[in-house]
Amino acid sequence: MKRTLVAIISICAIFAQTLFCEEKSSAESDFSNAAVSIRFYDRTMYYPDEVETNPIYVHITIANKGAETLRFKLADERLFSLNFKALNIRNSSLPYTDKVVSARTTSKTVFYRDIALETGEEYSFVENVKDYIKISEPSIYYLEMEFFPNLYKGNLNTKLVSNRLTLEIKPNPGASSSVVLPIEGKTTQLLKPEPISPDQVVEQTISSCQKALWDQFFLYMNIEEMLMNSSRATKAKYQSVSAIERGRMIENYKADLMQARIDTDIVAVPSSFEIEKTVYSPTEGSVYVIEWFQNSGYKEKKRYTYHLLRRDGIWQIYKYDVDNLGRE
Repeated sequence: MKRTLVAIISICAIFAQTLFCEEKSSAESDFSNAAVSIRFYDRTMYYPDEVETNPIYVHITIANKGAETLRFKLADERLFSLNFKALNIRNSSLPYTDKVVSARTTSKTVFYRDIALETGEEYSFVENVKDYIKISEPSIYYLEMEFFPNLYKGNLNTKLVSNRLTLEIKPNPGASSSVVLPIEGKTTQLLKPEPISPDQVVEQTISSCQKALWDQFFLYMNIEEMLMNSSRATKAKYQSVSAIERGRMIENYKADLMQARIDTDIVAVPSSFEIEKTVYSPTEGSVYVIEWFQNSGYKEKKRYTYHLLRRDGIWQIYKYDVDNLGRE
C-alpha cells in the first residue's frame, strides 16, 4: 500500500512538472537575455522608392545571451515577427508600406515556426527594409528594428528593440534640381565644391538644409572652424587632443548637427528665405539672409549673418550670427 502511494505521488509529480513545462513554453517567456541586432547586408548606395531594383537589405541576428533555452515564434510572413522604424532628424517616423498596413489590419491565420536557441546560439536572416516602410525622400534616417518574439498582436506586443543604424538615402541619379549637386557615378562622394560666390554658397547650404541633403549641407562649411566657434571649452579641448581624436570630434559634431542636438539655429529649417545683402573682400565675406520659420498660426522672422573665408578659391562658412526680428 505504501509503495502504491509513493508511485501515485511520483506520477502526479511528473505530470505536474510536464504540465508546468508546457505552460511555461507556451506562455510569454523572459526575453531579458535575448539580444537583437541589425547591420547592413551588402551595403551600397540607397535611393528613394525602387523597392525591387534598389533594396535595403539588413542582416538580422537574434542571440541567446542567457543560461537557459530561449524560445520564440518566427512567422512565415516576417512582418508579423518584426517591424522597422526609420526616423528623420526631427524624430518623425516614415510610414509603413501598404502591404504591412493591409496585412496587420486584416483578420488572417498567421503561420509560424517555434525556434529554440541554446546558450550562445544565434539565428540570422536577411530582410528588405523597403518591404516595410516607404522611403520617398532623400535624407539621413535612423533605422532600428523591433522584434516580436510572440508575434505581432496590435498594441499588446512583447518586443525587443535592436541597435540603431544611420541610413543615408541619396537623391535619385538624374533627378533635376537647381540646388542639387552632382554625385560621382558609382561612389558615395559628391564632386568637389565649385568656386562660386559667397551668396551662392549660402543659398545652396540653406536649400540643402531644407531638403536634409547633408553631404551638400556640409560641402561649403568649414566644420573645424564651426566646431571651435561653438564654445571656448570645445575649442580648448580640440586644440589639446591628438589628430585622431580631433577627427572623432569633427565626426561627432557633424552627427550632433544632423540630429539637431547642438547649434540648432544653423540646422533650423526655414519655410522660406531671402538674401538681403552680400559684402566681401578677396578673402572674407558676409551674407545677410532673412529667414522665415513657420509655427502654428504665425511665422518667426530672423536675420542670419553667415561669415565666410576663401581658401584655395573656395568660399566656406565658418561661423554665423542670428538676430530675431519678431513675428509675422
